[in-house]
Parts: sequence; C-alpha cells; structure tokens
Amino acid sequence: MMDAIMEWFTNEAMWQKYVTVTIKIVLIVVVSQILLRIIQKTITPMIDRNYDRNILHIDERRSKTVVKLVNNIVSYVIYFIMALMILNQLGIQIGPLLAGAGVVGLAIGFGAQSLVRDIITGFFVIFEDQFGVGDVIQIGTFKGTVEEIGLRVTKIRSASGERYIIPNGSIMQVTNFSVHNSISTVDIPLDNQCDMESALNVIKEAVQTFSAQHPDLPNIPEVLGIQTIAAGEMIVRISMETKANTQFQLLRQLNETIKKALDTNQINISASVKK
Repeated sequence: MMDAIMEWFTNEAMWQKYVTVTIKIVLIVVVSQILLRIIQKTITPMIDRNYDRNILHIDERRSKTVVKLVNNIVSYVIYFIMALMILNQLGIQIGPLLAGAGVVGLAIGFGAQSLVRDIITGFFVIFEDQFGVGDVIQIGTFKGTVEEIGLRVTKIRSASGERYIIPNGSIMQVTNFSVHNSISTVDIPLDNQCDMESALNVIKEAVQTFSAQHPDLPNIPEVLGIQTIAAGEMIVRISMETKANTQFQLLRQLNETIKKALDTNQINISASVKK
C-alpha cells in the first residue's frame, strides 16, 4: 500500500494532467467573467444610443427594463456554457449529457407548467410595456417600485423597504401609477367668519408662489373655489396636476405654503379643525 501511495504522489504525468486541467478551468472561469462584464458594459450604452436616436422606439423606462432582462439572459447563457466546458475538462462527455438533459427537460416540462407560464407572462409584460424598471405599480395587495423584471419573477420594493418577489405567472392585474400625470385635490377648511373674497385671493397668491417655486409642474394648480359650506366652516378646493409619483411630496409642500400665507394674513382655519 505504501508503494502505491508513493507511486501516486510521484506520478509526474498524473500531476501534470491535474495542474493542466486546473489551469484550464481557472482560465475558463476568468474568461467567462471577463466576457460577461464586457457584454454587460456594452449592452447599456447600445440600448441608450437606441433610446437617444429613437431607433427601436424604446423610451427611458423600457430601456432600463430591457437592460436588466438582457443582462439576465446573457448571464444564464454564459454560465451554462462555462459549466459545460468545465465538465468537458473533467472528462465528462457532454453529448450524452445534453441528450439526457433533453429527455429529462421534456419530462420536467410537463410538471413545470407554472415555470413556463412565468416566462411567457414575463415576455408579454416587457413586449406590451405593461410596466418597467422604476415604475410604481400595484400587483394585488403588493405596491412598490419595480426593481427588476426577470425571466421568471418581478421584484418590487415597497415604500417602507420590503422587497416583494412575485412570480410573473401570478400577475393577473397590474395598476401602473407611473405612466400618466396624477390629479390631486387639496381641501382647505376655513372659518365661516372669515372674508371669503380675501381668503380666496390669499390662497390664489399662495398657489401662484408655489407654482413659481416648482417650474417642473405640468400646470399651475387651479383654485376651484368653495366646495362645500357647513356649520362653522367652508371648504376651498384646489386641483393640482403633478408628474407621476411626485404628488405626495408636492401636496405636503403646497399645504405648507398655503398655511403660511393664511397665518400671515390672519385668516383662520375652521374651528372644527382647530379642535
């Protein structure tokens, strides 16, 4: 036994073979990673050029989505080829393995219909531009910003930080909040005893000031007038159009601007609110 062990350790041809195979595997891994990085670095500028020139009619939203998807596909293909090359270096015949994988894949395919449905649904989500990376959407009870659309799953991040991973095949209905501008309303409750005309003028001036501070607003907010009159108060309604997903911050800022203007002009809010 000692002779066999010594012969194994002193077998120069065997060690040369092991070292050669190891070096080849390392080179395959390194070259695969370099190739993956090069392709991924090339994909983004190429799609960005198409977006700038409007060759493929890809907008900015869709551009981010396509980049993510293509990067995923390229990664799967390169890792698959890398695995086959490594198996070949280890002396495993790839031909019979691929043939067997085809038969096994066919058998699995009948039992993996949900996986196929996920991939097909994901394809149509991108093809029909239902939503893209960066959009705020709601799928069922899950609402958040789309981080990634993959071949099988869609990943969205909620406003409080949770990440939801949703199989594409389970997406039955989607609400996209990022496609069109939002129309928001602001109700200002004023005391019935205040001068109505003066209050409306102050609010209109505050709205004009707010609009001048936010030149990116699609339109100047519109003071619609008195919406309702109740015991002790009257409600002044304002309609504001904002770009998608910016309405909440702008509504808070508009409320702050109007409140400062009312305080400066000594116009009281309704007694019911003050309580």
